[in-house]
Amino acid sequence: MSRIHEFLDEAGVFFLATEDGKQAKVRPLGAHIELNGKEYFTVGDFKEVYRQMTENPLVEIVAFTPKDRKWLRYTGKAVFEENKEVEEKVFEDLPHLRQAYSEESGHKMMIFTLEDAVARIIDMAGNEEVI
Repeated sequence: MSRIHEFLDEAGVFFLATEDGKQAKVRPLGAHIELNGKEYFTVGDFKEVYRQMTENPLVEIVAFTPKDRKWLRYTGKAVFEENKEVEEKVFEDLPHLRQAYSEESGHKMMIFTLEDAVARIIDMAGNEEVI
């Protein structure tokens, strides 16, 4: 997981692909936490992306690092879980999210990991590192 975490850190912004009916949907994300050997991501319970992921949990995360011109494809099944430790770490790293996900806002941060996942780091020549 450390290799995936480091790649996502270097990319800064990464993209989450979901399906909405027969239409692919892609959106940028930036929050991710590595804890206890797992990579965690977050979305809001009020967003379409959350609904899409509960209807079809098969997703892909893609990132690109311009410096070394490699990209990551991290594909798997999104599994949501309650995890206060991850939630607090996200709020510590990104304090502005505490306001967005509070009792006052009525919104909840949904935390997920990818299970049955495969990560591929690919260079411009097509060489792959499979994790």
